[in-house]
Amino acid sequence: MALNCGMVGIAGSGKTTLFNSLQRGRANANQIPGRTNLGQIEVPDPRLDAIAAIVKPAKVVPTTVEIVDVPGLTKGGSQMKGGNQFLADIRQCDAIIHVLRCFDDDTVPHMEGSVDPMRDKEIIDLELVFKDLETVEKKLERMKKVAAVGDKDAKKGTEVLSSLIQHFENGKSARTFSISEQDQKYLDDCFLLTVKPVIYVCNVDESSAASGNHHVEAIKPVIREEGAEMLIVAAQAEAEIASLEEEADREAFLEDLGLKEPAVNKVIRAAYRTLNLQTFFTFGPKEVRAWTIRKNTMAPQAAGVIHSDMERGFIRAEVMKSSDFLELGSEQACKQAGKFNIEGKNYTVQDGDIFHVRFNV
Repeated sequence: MALNCGMVGIAGSGKTTLFNSLQRGRANANQIPGRTNLGQIEVPDPRLDAIAAIVKPAKVVPTTVEIVDVPGLTKGGSQMKGGNQFLADIRQCDAIIHVLRCFDDDTVPHMEGSVDPMRDKEIIDLELVFKDLETVEKKLERMKKVAAVGDKDAKKGTEVLSSLIQHFENGKSARTFSISEQDQKYLDDCFLLTVKPVIYVCNVDESSAASGNHHVEAIKPVIREEGAEMLIVAAQAEAEIASLEEEADREAFLEDLGLKEPAVNKVIRAAYRTLNLQTFFTFGPKEVRAWTIRKNTMAPQAAGVIHSDMERGFIRAEVMKSSDFLELGSEQACKQAGKFNIEGKNYTVQDGDIFHVRFNV
């Protein structure tokens, strides 16, 4: 499955700097200021590299995360013609990465005149609500026409949508809207922005990269109350690190900042936790590959991520734990140690499983 994250933030938050750093400092050649930019990030996983070192395949294929970077948002932009129009570009995303400016720098003016992540968060939250309000209002108008000719289901739908509109008008997000499972069908095709899980990235100055600063401390209780992930990242420093060619130089820079790993690792792990994702592996002489699935995925559905025919004709899966394979050094050794299992359709795939599917179509 492809994992997509939409990146938002107020203009001047350092959002695009972070976007470029996540791509190892390689700005997309097609990147255009004021336009939505797309990036693809390889998910770093030491297990994949370790498996490949044993198998020695022709190629190694990591799983990836797609990042959609929309232009910096402005206060009241959604109320202006064409304002914040690019928010529509993240409707299909699985999660939102919200970048908050938590650094002071007189050379980077703030559109609101001062640095205040709490205020900035409220501005972006409202812009997302207004965009969802616009979407639901359009659907309500269409549904009212159907309800007017006596369609009972459409009449119920108008009631649900009208309640949600009132909820939005009170400045509240869709994720706090109480709705029954039965009525959820009226919202499924809206792809609401404010129902998506959010990962907050506090963009700080270089000296605050390891432990944050007073801006981070001010916003932390609000994010904690929301139950969302929060990361501290020095985007400018990360961009400089990512642009270095030598791994040793990158590691030395990180050590100087008091960090153990680059921001991309932290962002990806946060996305996996937020979306309840995990990784399994396949290998052969041609390739070693990582695959992303949701937790509690059954074996046939995991096989379907590899190829739809595998799910349709699933017979069984041959499974090893990557930890066992790396410790013992080979598939044969896992078999001899009783660490090689044959699993059926009711098997729940675990994070780090090495998977081989037997199927027939």
